Amino acid sequence: MNDAPNSNASARPKIRLGTRNSPLAMAQAIETRTRLCEAHGWSEAEVELVPVMASGDKVLDRPLAEIGGKALWTKELDAWLAEGLIDAAVHSAKDVETIRPDSFHFASFLPRADRRDALVGAGSIDAIPKGAVVGTSAPRRASQLLNLRPDCSVVTFRGNVATRLGKLEAGEADVTFLAAAGLERLGQSDLGVPLDEDAWIPAAAQGVIALECRADDAAMTAALAAIDDADTRAELQAERALLAELGGTCHSPIAVLCQHERGAHGAHGTLIMRAALFSPDGSERIEGTATFTPGDHMQIAALAHDLLSRATPGIVPHFRKV
Repeated sequence: MNDAPNSNASARPKIRLGTRNSPLAMAQAIETRTRLCEAHGWSEAEVELVPVMASGDKVLDRPLAEIGGKALWTKELDAWLAEGLIDAAVHSAKDVETIRPDSFHFASFLPRADRRDALVGAGSIDAIPKGAVVGTSAPRRASQLLNLRPDCSVVTFRGNVATRLGKLEAGEADVTFLAAAGLERLGQSDLGVPLDEDAWIPAAAQGVIALECRADDAAMTAALAAIDDADTRAELQAERALLAELGGTCHSPIAVLCQHERGAHGAHGTLIMRAALFSPDGSERIEGTATFTPGDHMQIAALAHDLLSRATPGIVPHFRKV
């Protein structure tokens, strides 16, 4: 769907949720609608889903970083939100740029799903055949794979889950990676092997659905806040703060794992963050950790400073703060 939504509907819903129209994005929007209806006692008809064809879904033969970065996932929804054609936008949090317009804010983060990557085509990283071709367009996945398996080669793989699986079936690559959360939301959890997050660090914000609305819309902010998950918010704010401190972009090979300390309960427990920076070819890797309470971004800034101070020549050009 490329045209703006019909604003002349005779019965205006309580909320118009904008979403990309890929199968996964629609599944995330449906989950959001379900949670809103349960929280407020609404019928499904009172939450309208408004799909858009995002620019990032139109060009699939080049890496995202070469054609405009993460903004290609958000710019159409941003325009509709700014114009009041939708009331809120449903995003995969990992696809949202680190720096957002001041006129918008995140009103809600849904409970985080599985944050792991799933490997499709082999039972483990070690089990990938020697010299295999790996399909991915994510700098983090490519560099982390090459760090562990320098004998492999990487080719660009873009598109929704079905498209990438089709390319794999066609023999364009031997293995690929997909987000375990996405497979779960599509009812395809039987595909692939989830990779242990201690050995294979996931992406910042992976597994999280983010709801964004206009910053001056108090009523919409309150409505969305009813389904906000405090633990997820604490993790996401920390991960996005680290990206900001590093000056990371779509070109930056960075892996981040932030979670509440095992055994801790509630949103005010201790957070543990582990981050690794890579050179694109995977030959260089530095890693650091930080332990802090939610909202203590001084420790996050210290971690970023430590990582950047140790950045090697192959890593330096990919982070703006160096």
